[in-house]
Amino acid sequence: MKDMELIRSKEAFIIDMDGVIYHGNQLLKGALEFVQWMENNSKSFLFLTNSSERSPVELSQKLARLGIEVYPEHFYTSALATASFLATQHPGGSVYVIGEPGLIQALYDQGFTMNNVNPDYVVVGEGRGYSLEALERAVKLVEAGARLIGTNPDMNGPIEGGVIVPACGALVSPIELATGKKAYFVGKPNPLMMRHGLRRLNAKREETAIIGDRMDTDIQAGVESEIETILVLSGVTKAEEIARYPYQPRHVLEGVFEIPA
Repeated sequence: MKDMELIRSKEAFIIDMDGVIYHGNQLLKGALEFVQWMENNSKSFLFLTNSSERSPVELSQKLARLGIEVYPEHFYTSALATASFLATQHPGGSVYVIGEPGLIQALYDQGFTMNNVNPDYVVVGEGRGYSLEALERAVKLVEAGARLIGTNPDMNGPIEGGVIVPACGALVSPIELATGKKAYFVGKPNPLMMRHGLRRLNAKREETAIIGDRMDTDIQAGVESEIETILVLSGVTKAEEIARYPYQPRHVLEGVFEIPA
């Protein structure tokens, strides 16, 4: 289930980070060589992550600490996509946020103000600020009319050593259950985020491939956006799980280390 010649012929790559490039603070096999291969072959590339915790500058700095030098313009996050989407829906609106500085800054940059009394939106991302107090306030605000937004639907994700921890989708679920209202998720597999990524790359879908470790976000996003899909088995999805899905990746690799010729 892989055609290396076809993969290497693509001009642009949209690449997930957690489970593809690293687990937490552990660089995965071949990640450095893969980035070098893209640069040496003049490939366009964008790290498109459902994580909302860090800004592009912080993600660039994190990769630098792991030994990979990549400029901030090569990163796009679900926080940026969420802020951009909300700016088209309600310019100059207000939000109550459960999340980290990367999400808060993205919303500030789009002209939103923080509001814990009567916000237009309750926005939830990953973060250590998640608490029972924050959950209770979010439920109260959604019941009062605030619209519920999740940065991404991931239920879990890997950290160091491949340990799986709750992610945004799991953190939003109690608010949905308590209020009876469903969140709108902006991150992958929402085609909105993929269109943002293609515009950033200035690439056509026919010349682009997405590389990810999740069937339910990365591969689904690629299928729905009609771009080449490459699943790597270095993250969440295991080989025996692939057949359970009604859609399939075009290529399955053990990791990005297989791509450099």
